[in-house]
Amino acid sequence: MLQDKLSEFVKAQARELGVPGVAVGVLLDGQEIYASHGVTSLSNPLPVDEKTLFPLASVSKTFTATALMRLVAEGKADLNAPVRRYVPELELADERAAAQITVLNLLNHTAGLDWNLIDDGEGDRSLAGLVAKLPQLPLIAPPGARASYSQAGYNLAGRIIEKVTGLPFEKAMASLVLEPVGLADTVYGLAEVMVRKFAVGYNRGDDGELRPARPWGAFKEGARGDNPGGGLASSVSDLLRWSRFQLGDGEGVLPAAELQRMREQTIELRASTLGDGFGICWFLHDLDGLHGIGHGGSGNGQFTELLIVPERNFAVVSLANAGPDGYPFNQSVVRWALEHYLGVIEKTPEPLPYDEGRARQVVGRYEIDAMNLDIATDGARLTLAVGIKPEIREASHEEMPPDYPAADIGFLPGDGEYIVTEGGLKGQRGYFSRDADGAITGVDLAGRLFNRVAEAS
Repeated sequence: MLQDKLSEFVKAQARELGVPGVAVGVLLDGQEIYASHGVTSLSNPLPVDEKTLFPLASVSKTFTATALMRLVAEGKADLNAPVRRYVPELELADERAAAQITVLNLLNHTAGLDWNLIDDGEGDRSLAGLVAKLPQLPLIAPPGARASYSQAGYNLAGRIIEKVTGLPFEKAMASLVLEPVGLADTVYGLAEVMVRKFAVGYNRGDDGELRPARPWGAFKEGARGDNPGGGLASSVSDLLRWSRFQLGDGEGVLPAAELQRMREQTIELRASTLGDGFGICWFLHDLDGLHGIGHGGSGNGQFTELLIVPERNFAVVSLANAGPDGYPFNQSVVRWALEHYLGVIEKTPEPLPYDEGRARQVVGRYEIDAMNLDIATDGARLTLAVGIKPEIREASHEEMPPDYPAADIGFLPGDGEYIVTEGGLKGQRGYFSRDADGAITGVDLAGRLFNRVAEAS
């Protein structure tokens, strides 16, 4: 039986990668298939099951986008309207950008906003407080010019929901989406998580030991300003219910035409593991001729993956509570499910042999607001390392996820495209950007543009 084979695969992969607790769900022809392994916590172990809560991190964005699309369908918001129609107090580092950014720019990551403002646990941590700090956020491109994944953009979208509904974001989400869809175990905040079974996250240190991840979610407790982009916790069973909703007729919550609209490409993505393009929030995938929509999430020692194939009434969800190994675990589950349930085999592209000349062109430091990315070569291999900026790590009163150490990357056929071939980011693809004179100006990783700040000395 496929149920038994799935359980065997999940168990073997979790053990091989050393992930303490995992939960997997598959929706196939209306049937729900579950496979879990391991424990919620190494110190206080309970068996993980389909009702165990994990932080969703960025998969939360699919809920925020759907709620905003309901407001669009009801005529209370307009995708093409400037954000300032709803958030007139919006200011950014560039006034022209602040005036031009539209609601759609937020939902398909084309607003030109850098990834996010780091929550320092101080001051006003509401969405209004986050908007007040947005002038500090770098702008990486003019609105509409290109896609670059932005947590801040989705948090700003959450402020639109607050303004339009007149409700705190979390209450608005409950009434717009969570309650009418019947998602009783999809919640914001530790107060709700603690009364349910939940998985503790872990990070593997340099010594190979797993240590509990603090804070529990992707952000410190009380960081309400990050709830739209990453604040939900949920279970595999609720996420399959969410998948059924996305595959259905909208259940009176959202017209089916609007659900379909969210799956239609709004901008292309180049050389990205995350997908071939953005719809409205969803990453779009060409799965050997089948159309897939999906989203992933990476929190502090916790990883989430959701993929839906509408043509086949299929969905797969994978949740894992260890970093960095939860990411390759989830990817392997998705690949296995696609092959065994749909007959789709995803092929990993082979990198070209090492090229010293090309390698020397790209070595150097690249950055976003929170992270540094370093490309280096020793004359025989090209490596990529990425991690939280030391000054941010030192200033934090909380533990933060470990950095990704230098791992081999190789160029792919095409202009500046690459693939990571080892480590916690194995399989990630991206590309290097050039200016009009051909000089390397940036690198895309995980959908985010890291701008070049220094060449190798």
